[in-house]
Amino acid sequence: QVQLVESGGGLVQPGGSLRLGCAASGIIFSRYAMGWYRQAPGKQRELVATITSGGITNYAHSVKGRFTISRDNAKNTVYLQMNSLKPEDTAVYYCNAHISTVLTSSDYWGQGTQVTVSS
Repeated sequence: QVQLVESGGGLVQPGGSLRLGCAASGIIFSRYAMGWYRQAPGKQRELVATITSGGITNYAHSVKGRFTISRDNAKNTVYLQMNSLKPEDTAVYYCNAHISTVLTSSDYWGQGTQVTVSS
């Protein structure tokens, strides 16, 4: 059974920082690309950042230079360090695990963690 469990969300003032974590179980973590997505009220879910199994990262333009995604394969955990937070970063943040082969692909999602940026 695959489980992705997010942690680290909360309320923070504009300009502050938060670190999200996502602990994975039930998968061979090192083989999966991992990602963070977010969904604000009334909006579609959007990509925030991804990191491949080889450590290559990709960021949405809106968070580039402020957020950093990283992974610790020994701990089966992916992190999202969020700095210089803005009110528009307020959303539910979801962890994603993705793997694809020639024949198939699989995606797994966490339950989400709320991030609220407000004074």
